[in-house]
Amino acid sequence: MSDGTAGTATVEDLDVRLERHRVELTGYCYRMLGSSFEAEDAVQDTLVRAWRSFDKFEGRSSLRSWLYRIATNVCLDMLTAGNKRARPMDLTEATPLARAALSPRPDHTWLEPMPDTRVLPTVQDPAEAAVAKESVRLAFMAALQKLPPKQRAVLILREVLAWKASEVAELLDTSVASVNSALQRARATLAERPEAGADAAVSDPLDEEQQKLLERYVAAFEGYDMAALTALLHEDAIITMPPFDLWLTGHDDITGFMTTIGAACEGSRLLPVEVNGLPGFAQYKPDPEKGGFTPWAVQILEISDGRLTGFHFYLDTQRWFPLFDLPLHLDGDPDEVEQGA
Repeated sequence: MSDGTAGTATVEDLDVRLERHRVELTGYCYRMLGSSFEAEDAVQDTLVRAWRSFDKFEGRSSLRSWLYRIATNVCLDMLTAGNKRARPMDLTEATPLARAALSPRPDHTWLEPMPDTRVLPTVQDPAEAAVAKESVRLAFMAALQKLPPKQRAVLILREVLAWKASEVAELLDTSVASVNSALQRARATLAERPEAGADAAVSDPLDEEQQKLLERYVAAFEGYDMAALTALLHEDAIITMPPFDLWLTGHDDITGFMTTIGAACEGSRLLPVEVNGLPGFAQYKPDPEKGGFTPWAVQILEISDGRLTGFHFYLDTQRWFPLFDLPLHLDGDPDEVEQGA
């Protein structure tokens, strides 16, 4: 954990030292809060508080530990309202296609997507990198939302970030026994809640079979070939579309939706993105007014046993596409357009 004691920091280097921790702190706050934008706000608040009180930092712990203490307090304060982020299948039963209706819920309802680059620091150990990716996947993030805030913090610090119980106890101003008890309760809660749409078999990096599956998905989706898409879907596959609470399961209802209510997606183009430790795509659908393609959704795909088990379409493009540094219009072939243009 240690990155050295505080020592004497000049105004010039303090910003650099604090900024060095932004990505991992964002990952921590994102796991705590379930919101991309709230996580970034929490980290900014953390760094501002650290800057303002740095003269009080005595260096008895590492700078990293001190920042995590501040970030934890910020997140716990933000969670006092009791809001728990969710996926559509955490809130309602699956809807048959015959009764499908697009009913939006407020933004604060939803577990939000996050680009990998904003929450996953570069690490050399492949096993450590794999754990980090697994810990921001939608199914795990949704499970974290079931936990009380302090249990959530303990579980993340102990099992994701591999802190010692004594270190967590110091951070939370509690005892090792209390930390161990909170961890046991958190594990028990997660164990009794099998998660719909769990994505247990995504390799890091993707293996050859998974990469070919994604290539076939792009061809099927861009070609709007429902027979080809059906061949890629697990029989219990799930599709969600936040901010709408509708979710569908089974390839018949999924492809049926795509050819009826979702028919405007025909002719779309997909750009790859890395999101929540999973493969994903930025979807652009044809723009009848300007020509080319207009943003429509950030897609997150879940894979298991050689099939797509879930795909999640986040439709608030004015929020998500800037977060992912994605262009807000494609003039032609997306392969010719650089992300962030």
